[in-house]
Amino acid sequence: MFLTPAERIADYEQRGWWEGITVDALFRRAVAAGGEALALVDPLNREALDGVAPERLSWAGLEARVGRMAAGLLAAGLGKDDVVAVQLPNTVDAVILFLAAARIGLIVSPVVMQYREHELGHIVERTEPKAFVTVPAFAGHDHVAMAHRLGVPVLAMGEAEGARDLKALAGEADPAVAAAYAAQHPVAAGEVLTICWTSGTEARPKGVPRDHNHWVLNGKLVAEAGDMRAGETLLNPFPLVNIGSIGGLVMPWLTIQGTLVLHHPFDLGVFLSQIAAEQVNYTIAPPAVLTALLKQPAMLADADLSSLRAVGSGSAPLSPWLISGWREGHGVEVCNMFGSNEGASLFSNHVDVPDPEERARFFPRLGGEGVEWPCLMHRVMRSRLVDPATEADIVEPGVPGELRVDGAFLFSGYWRAEDPAAAFDDRGWFRTGDLFEIAGEGGRFYRFVGRSKEIIMRGGVNISPAELDDLLTGMPAVREAAVVGIPDPVLGERVAVAVVAQGDVPTLDDVSAWLVARDVAVFKRPERLVVLDALPRNAMNKVVRSELREAVLAAMQEK
Repeated sequence: MFLTPAERIADYEQRGWWEGITVDALFRRAVAAGGEALALVDPLNREALDGVAPERLSWAGLEARVGRMAAGLLAAGLGKDDVVAVQLPNTVDAVILFLAAARIGLIVSPVVMQYREHELGHIVERTEPKAFVTVPAFAGHDHVAMAHRLGVPVLAMGEAEGARDLKALAGEADPAVAAAYAAQHPVAAGEVLTICWTSGTEARPKGVPRDHNHWVLNGKLVAEAGDMRAGETLLNPFPLVNIGSIGGLVMPWLTIQGTLVLHHPFDLGVFLSQIAAEQVNYTIAPPAVLTALLKQPAMLADADLSSLRAVGSGSAPLSPWLISGWREGHGVEVCNMFGSNEGASLFSNHVDVPDPEERARFFPRLGGEGVEWPCLMHRVMRSRLVDPATEADIVEPGVPGELRVDGAFLFSGYWRAEDPAAAFDDRGWFRTGDLFEIAGEGGRFYRFVGRSKEIIMRGGVNISPAELDDLLTGMPAVREAAVVGIPDPVLGERVAVAVVAQGDVPTLDDVSAWLVARDVAVFKRPERLVVLDALPRNAMNKVVRSELREAVLAAMQEK
């Protein structure tokens, strides 16, 4: 049964799942409690990123900056309900902008630094932003010039030709103006705050709107799942572009009123030095990084990890060896996390699942009928497994089925989707596209089996194969082409392209050059190429990805 936004708010607030407060209200609580305590720390290498010296801000200092930034945004002509596209590295400016937007009711649409005109053009078309906020340049790329080509007014975090200097506007602005504006234009907890972007089987990214209620609850859920404690120090190695960073660290930081340390881009040496220097208690890292560290004892021997209690990890399967190695060798607990921008989340942590073997293989069957778990997530969600072919509920262990979820953390539908209900089944439950089976003693767990959707997950980033297929159409040397994900021990998956040649056989460099000319983000470009006589297709002439993947792997083995 589908609920309207108003019905969801009333129902979830009555159940006590939603507090009915905004992100700004949560931030103000933290400011009142924290005062002059350290709140936010820039990356050590900030100056190399954008030429700005690293900053360290107290809660009071952060509040002053947020107030001025909010007033600066108003001075730039922005106001409540305006969409602002944001492409910023992981610095204090990104956090300040996020909090300032929450205060005056802007909708933030954050994108990764690697996105170029191909990806951004679609996002701009879907959201019609009133402004594009970015840095003058980053890693040799002129972000301001790129934003201008998109036809969007540009606000730069610094001086740049053809853009208004947002930092200068904020520096001259009066925070009282923003406070008065917020009082006259109050923001409701059920209003959208962010539109993050995800890729699925469709060819283009999909916008995932999340409101203040979602984010406030998200902070509580992840703080509990990571066993984060009041006042602790968190290290965030990823930009504020999705639920992993915003929901996984920024919102828990506001919830526990501690210190948030930022890191960009990911550099293992800098990462370890920040843990030691800032006495970090919790962070997140991909399984490949945690595995590599355990296999390099010399590097860990020189690192001071005495403050680190727990690490969240996911995006690829974890091993019992990894969890045991960190616990026994370093006193660090690894929390196994599964999630999506839409809000589907499962957590297997050391509190609820102390056994490393079970924690690596299973997730608590949170929200499952007939089981009990003593955590908040179990109370605010429902989950079940469904046979994708018959839509019948699966209740027997060992039978794979698609995970369907419903609950207070879940989004209501994709931004400006042609069919908002397409992602949900007839009962209003979200179709995750991920396959699990009931497992463990008493059927208390889920075990991840695989994905029924076609997305490629490279290092925790979703890549749409259909998007790349479309881009390769028209390449002169290619009669047809399609991409799949192939297993990789470091990144989880890498992108491989299968081509049916037309004349001269194209090379991987040819394919890369074709995508470069179309300004496609680097991480999406194929890293393997195989040549086939034909692509496997079904009766509807659609490429069968499962068969294509097998053909690609077989061709690679023959080389």
